[in-house]
Amino acid sequence: MKHFLTLVLFIAFASNLVAQKRSSTDTFIYSERGPSFYYDSIQPAIREFGQREEPTKQYSSMDFTGLEFPTDPENYTSLWHNKPLSQGATGTCWCFAGTSFIESEVYRITGQKVKLSEMHTVYWEYVERAKYFVKNRGNMNLGQGSESNAVTRIMKNYGAMPLSAYSGKLQGQKYHDHGLLFKEIKSFLEEVREDQLWNEEFVVNTVKSILNHHMGTPPETFTFNGKSFTATSFMEILRINPDDYFCFMSTTAQPYNQKGVLNVPDNWWQSDAYYNVDPETFVSVLTHAIDNGYTVSICGDVSEPGYNRYQEVGIIPDFDIPNENINASAREFRFQNKSTTDDHCIHIVGYQETGEGYWFLIKDSSSTGFDGPHKGYMFMREDYVKLKVLGLMTHKYAAKQVMDKIIK
Repeated sequence: MKHFLTLVLFIAFASNLVAQKRSSTDTFIYSERGPSFYYDSIQPAIREFGQREEPTKQYSSMDFTGLEFPTDPENYTSLWHNKPLSQGATGTCWCFAGTSFIESEVYRITGQKVKLSEMHTVYWEYVERAKYFVKNRGNMNLGQGSESNAVTRIMKNYGAMPLSAYSGKLQGQKYHDHGLLFKEIKSFLEEVREDQLWNEEFVVNTVKSILNHHMGTPPETFTFNGKSFTATSFMEILRINPDDYFCFMSTTAQPYNQKGVLNVPDNWWQSDAYYNVDPETFVSVLTHAIDNGYTVSICGDVSEPGYNRYQEVGIIPDFDIPNENINASAREFRFQNKSTTDDHCIHIVGYQETGEGYWFLIKDSSSTGFDGPHKGYMFMREDYVKLKVLGLMTHKYAAKQVMDKIIK
């Protein structure tokens, strides 16, 4: 009888545990779209005035009702960065994130607070696309997107300049608008491919003329702190060595602890500079960097039910996968079936440790990053990084503990 009562009590206790677990299970819902920075602020101001695009009324989401998250920036250990800046109506998040990262690096290395021109990099990135398009006979992804390491690649070849020297906006423009710019470049390059006009000089000059029309021409010289510079000579002031910045990814499709290609469309030039590591090491590169005063630029998937613009958080709901089950296979499965895509690049500028692990303070240039109360900031939990972030870039010394094991 005693054993029977014990069994009954055990079953009741276990049932209570299951009930408690089920009662706290994350719920999937359809949410109504709220105020939108893009539709309310950017769209009315951009140069291409046409029929107003109406926002989607509903979107899939985790139910955040009654839940609290660490979304007070004051509680984060924050590293220096320029304030968030909107990328406007462009697909250039990669450049805003990468440039913000470099600005933080300039401050870390020199103590200078410099605001750099994103559009100087974007301008020359389009020129490099045109060259690549001709060289590869049009066999490339045509889009506005790229990866954060495009910033260091362009800096190495074309230098950099302050925002005050080149904004990439025409007179009267409040926000960047690359809708017509990209439409014209894409249309021209498709004609080049169709007519087999593989003349690099002609193609590059035509692309430059489109850029000059929509963005203005970058100056050959400019003044900074009373001295004259070119974009290449300005690198001496910044003291940035583009070769000092390493990229990481985590995929089972390629050998670990070797360099490889991040196989996403925005890596249009097929950069093979990504060190491939397991998911735990991937996250540890980030946490070690931020713990030691280095910021990190990351790129990955933000179109997820647990990534919410109004709550300003990115987490993995347990209806997707419980935290304890996130591993290399779960990560790879989502990448291969394309439920993990390379949507967006952002800049990690702070952190705090909680009972759930690390939370990261994110600087976000997208319009959705300005929909919440903190205008340009989001807050990402460690599990989201482990499952949904595809690539990261940081200084080589920030990743020294990992690189010492890879490079003998």
